[in-house]
Amino acid sequence: MSDRLSVAKTYKLYIGGAFPRSESGRSYPVRDNKNGFLANASLASRKDVRDAVAAARKAFPGWSGATAYNRGQVLYRVAELLEGRREQFIAEVAASEGGAKRAQSIVDAAVDRWVWYAGWADKVATVLGAANPVAGPYFSFSVPEPTGVVGVLAPQSSALLGLVSVLAPVIATGNTAVVVTSQDRPLPAITLSEVLATSDVPGGVVNILTGRTAELAPWLASHADVNALDLAGAPEALRTDLERAAAGTVKRVLRAPSGEPDWTRQPDVSRLRAFLENKTVWHPMGV
Repeated sequence: MSDRLSVAKTYKLYIGGAFPRSESGRSYPVRDNKNGFLANASLASRKDVRDAVAAARKAFPGWSGATAYNRGQVLYRVAELLEGRREQFIAEVAASEGGAKRAQSIVDAAVDRWVWYAGWADKVATVLGAANPVAGPYFSFSVPEPTGVVGVLAPQSSALLGLVSVLAPVIATGNTAVVVTSQDRPLPAITLSEVLATSDVPGGVVNILTGRTAELAPWLASHADVNALDLAGAPEALRTDLERAAAGTVKRVLRAPSGEPDWTRQPDVSRLRAFLENKTVWHPMGV
């Protein structure tokens, strides 16, 4: 027979360094920009959110306790693997966003941005910390420390560059992350999870959930063990409700910009600063 049926892949979630099926057993079809079928993706549930948060919390002490230099090295290794899968990422971005040349520039920008944030990992304390002048025989230092577990609602239209722009600064500064991917364009995030699984990033530092953002976001916003929330990809109609739910557990919330931001613009340190807490230490001189 010359004709054969292609084997449609159903992608799983990425939680705790493993690839489990969704607890619900549900999946949904992922389509390209011409409505052609690409693959099936798992439809994550509330239970999957809880499992991902537990994995992120478990990984937090080890990741935040690693040296900043080591975190930078680990992130740079991810960039190397991203570069190795460049053609696959280009194909996936082109399928969802259209245009091969544009996809190439987006993938190259995503790799470069990951390298940029990797380079910042061991510089954050110097740039954002301070030696404070005090009137007395004391030293006073302000030191930035990671907030904890960060829920990240990935941008909906920029499935790779936007995702890298919101995820890399979270983990570069020592936080762990639970990411809800672009609902309609999850494939670049799924491939990124495969990169992370074969890199030096410890399991649980990044957890990636595919599914309906409007279904998963409220559980992240209200979860007591999530310390912060990035609303970059939150549906506009839900943003106020998500902020209200996050306030119930005193989360730090990074609001979504009005309109779709230009993710190709060179970033600044604002996202590195977004999920850091300043700890001020006083110490007597001569002791």
